[in-house]
Amino acid sequence: MIQITHKSNSLRKAVAQAVVRVSKESTMEAVIQRTVPKGDVLEFARVAGLFAVKKTSDVIPDCHPLPVEFTQVSYELSGLEILISVEVHTVYKTGVEVEAMHGASVVALTLYDMLKPIDKSIEISGIRLLSKTGGKSDAMKLSLEKIVRERKAMVLVCSDSVSRGETQDKAGAEVYARLESLGMQVLSLVVLPDQIIDIQDAINKFASQVDLMLFVGGTGLSNRDVTPEAVRPLLTREIDGIMETARRYGQDRMPFAMLSRGVAGMVNDTLVITLPGSTKGAAETMDALFPSVMHVFAVKDGQKH
Repeated sequence: MIQITHKSNSLRKAVAQAVVRVSKESTMEAVIQRTVPKGDVLEFARVAGLFAVKKTSDVIPDCHPLPVEFTQVSYELSGLEILISVEVHTVYKTGVEVEAMHGASVVALTLYDMLKPIDKSIEISGIRLLSKTGGKSDAMKLSLEKIVRERKAMVLVCSDSVSRGETQDKAGAEVYARLESLGMQVLSLVVLPDQIIDIQDAINKFASQVDLMLFVGGTGLSNRDVTPEAVRPLLTREIDGIMETARRYGQDRMPFAMLSRGVAGMVNDTLVITLPGSTKGAAETMDALFPSVMHVFAVKDGQKH
């Protein structure tokens, strides 16, 4: 199975369809009147579909086990066709389109099995995905990608040792690379000492030139970690939810994430976010926040209009 631990949970939905075509009107009449010898075929097949959705990962090797939070099996009978629709919802890291299609397939096979004693020419066709939402396919994500491409960013590394040339920066370079991979214009990577005045001078100097400033480092508990103290007084509007999301994401992966003191908010029209100084911590914060955090610009721009 592919790696999905870096993803965040979101509401994901899928609707799949299958078509069962019988060869005789008498077969359809038996279905409607519930006189098929094997029983109420529509209800039997509905239950089979519910089980199939939940058991998808047991029979499809690359499917992840996931919490199925809603499943609905519905029918539309028209002429000699039974149109099957299966809708599945989850709040998880990966989608449910295979679950929906697996459910629709098993519903169709169950109908076939129960109807074959009275009709030898039943056909199954049209197993397909009708729709899916959530994840990268969601319209919101597509609009976020556009916002990301239109924005300019700067990465600022806060580290005494890096600024003195004693150690090599890795976390800032990782953040820079991830912004570029998202399609954002990254103007520069700046290294600063762990000094409140230097950090605040950088905000005053560069905030008007970019849409996004990411400070990497100085969010811990050592005496030299002063990035939050430097950034918070200059925020014209703090956005608590950004750091709440980052800490919750980190906490799911390691318990020490609770010790991060990062802050985030707006300095006039510029979004400023502080990230941990460790490469892993910075990468995980990027995974937790991007590209969703860029919705702040859609909201801000909408309010202007």
